[in-house]
Amino acid sequence: MSDSPLHPPLPPPTSDQTVKVGTGLPYPLGVHRRNGGFNFAVLSRHGTCVWLEFYDTIDDDAPTHRFELTSGRHRTGDIWHIWVEGVAAGQLYGYRVDGPYAPEEGHRFNPYRLLIDPYASAITHLDDWDFGKARGYDLQGTGELHEMSRQNNAHATPSCVVLNSRTGWETTRPLQHPWSETIIYETHVRGFTVHESAGVEHPGTYRGLTEKIPYLKDLGITTIELMPVHEFNEYEIVRLNPLTGKSLRNFWGYSPAAFMAPNATYASAGNQGEQVQEFREMVATFHEADIEVLLDVVFNHTAEGSEKGPTFSWRGLDNKLYYFLNENQAFYKDFTGTGNTLKTYHPVVHDLILDALRHWVVEMHVDGFRFELDSVLGRDEDGTLCTDPPILERIAQDPVLRHVKMIAEAWDAAGAYQVGHFHERRWSEWNGRFRDDVRRFWRGDAGMLGAFAQRLTGSADLYEGSGKGPESSINFVTCHDGFTLNDLVSYERKHNEANGEFNRDGSDANYSANYGIEGPTDNNAIQAIRTRQIKNFLATLFLARGVPMLLHGDEFRRTQQGNNNAYCQDNEIGWTLWDRRETYADIHRFTKKMIAVRRCYPTLQRMDFYRPDEVQWLSPNGTPPDWNAPSARQLGMQVQSNGAPALLMLFNAAPEPVDFTVPAPPANGGWHRIIDTQLDAPEDIALKGERLDGITMYRMAPRSTVVLASH
Repeated sequence: MSDSPLHPPLPPPTSDQTVKVGTGLPYPLGVHRRNGGFNFAVLSRHGTCVWLEFYDTIDDDAPTHRFELTSGRHRTGDIWHIWVEGVAAGQLYGYRVDGPYAPEEGHRFNPYRLLIDPYASAITHLDDWDFGKARGYDLQGTGELHEMSRQNNAHATPSCVVLNSRTGWETTRPLQHPWSETIIYETHVRGFTVHESAGVEHPGTYRGLTEKIPYLKDLGITTIELMPVHEFNEYEIVRLNPLTGKSLRNFWGYSPAAFMAPNATYASAGNQGEQVQEFREMVATFHEADIEVLLDVVFNHTAEGSEKGPTFSWRGLDNKLYYFLNENQAFYKDFTGTGNTLKTYHPVVHDLILDALRHWVVEMHVDGFRFELDSVLGRDEDGTLCTDPPILERIAQDPVLRHVKMIAEAWDAAGAYQVGHFHERRWSEWNGRFRDDVRRFWRGDAGMLGAFAQRLTGSADLYEGSGKGPESSINFVTCHDGFTLNDLVSYERKHNEANGEFNRDGSDANYSANYGIEGPTDNNAIQAIRTRQIKNFLATLFLARGVPMLLHGDEFRRTQQGNNNAYCQDNEIGWTLWDRRETYADIHRFTKKMIAVRRCYPTLQRMDFYRPDEVQWLSPNGTPPDWNAPSARQLGMQVQSNGAPALLMLFNAAPEPVDFTVPAPPANGGWHRIIDTQLDAPEDIALKGERLDGITMYRMAPRSTVVLASH
């Protein structure tokens, strides 16, 4: 008998079949094959009793077996463990944990809630998780569970799945492309292929994504960065789209429910372990094509949300151990804008994060990670940013993770902004300054000349002082969070009404312009400006030192209809519509050629900062620029190094044309025009280009980029 039996008792197991059980071992956590059975181990410091339950199907209310883990026999330190014989791969399981229910002291144990194992590598996915019944009732803080929280929710909570830990596919390994050759493509597993225009056999799935590998190879992509693929509940949003009346969904997935389990809805073959194999096959197929796979991971919060949220895993296992709590411990500290924050300074959470990362590398063979709101991981027990956060150091120096790519989103929702000084050189960073400065320059904002020059040259002003190089700067103009490239030049303000938040969500700092009309237009003059600006952004992205990242569909003007926060739009707002590839074939061609230009000229790929003798800065009259002139909107940059062909890059962000003085080409060479964004395809870009003999002046169109190369 336990010290805290279930009162009233849950439904009894439906079978009296007996199985052999043993004490088990405390490590490793999770489920692992051992001595003809499986060892189960789960952590709960403040729990008083733990039950392991087996289920036959995801619809069962009652388990087939319930094993009570007693403190005297099945507990070592904070780990509860048991060994069970006769378990087969595919077995469904979950935990219940009893202990004090005292929200004001940080404890929220509820044995009526079936709990997900934080170390589960697969969980069954339900069409509608039972989040609603538990919402809000813990807020009363009376020290007693509300009647609604005493209902067994087994049939409406995902089960964990026992898997074979090895499948014999270990021949593939992370590819380790050097940063100098890396071209990142950020995309969403479902959104990339779910629309019928994608023309794939398995739309919206891991397999559907692999069907687009020939397209990605042809474009020139070396690395694909996937928005969250860990398990999450897409039905957690309870709002309706006020424009259509349809339910909104968590489309992006930045709300983790299991850190080590691939999302089952992205699998075409099944959701009781099949998703793991399909994910592995996807990674292997990308590796065969020499394309890396990076994962966007979320270790700063969970889908359990605030004190009004559901209990399905960490909260029920040990709320006080896993989450930042306020002085009144019935409430949560929130540095993420999601209602809760993982206690990332705690060693137990350190271990969970590291084990999850190792799992994705060792068992799933991914090539690296982008960490969402990574600054949260650097906060101490008071929420203060640490100078040298232990968890970041452990990740950087971990021997298993030592050579995979690590990218930080170096800010959080509580005001931290660490771009340029995020930990050590091991970490690259999403360069938000690149995005903002490049957008503002091309919009024609005053005083942007110096900042634009810094972004072109690898952002030495941000990284050089801390010993980092251009490989630390992940350059991007657009990403999932914000406008697409098409919308950046088509809307002056966000249009998020469909999100049901009264257009209050999403950033107001878009640095965008519509050039005369808000949204789509048939005006040829406005369309010409928009096309030219899109080419200017693409040219800047691939000409700049650092690592370029392209948002999916920007290469053929994907639109979100002005929505700059499409996290809940699992529809044509959030999807890639592939028929636009034909409509905007000129932009697709330009993107592909820009990637080829970057590869053709070694100067653009180098991952060190330009030396002063390698760069000559020019104003239109051929003299050095006046960096402090607020009206200056033209810039020339001539670069030559290590005997490589010289490049002359000319940028005109003004709404008027300008005659730009062209310096004499290097000895034994002549200028060839390889890019002019004012020209129509195919003259707008060519690797060899047209030779311009005797040229001393080049007339640039308003808002245009010109690049000349010596051969």
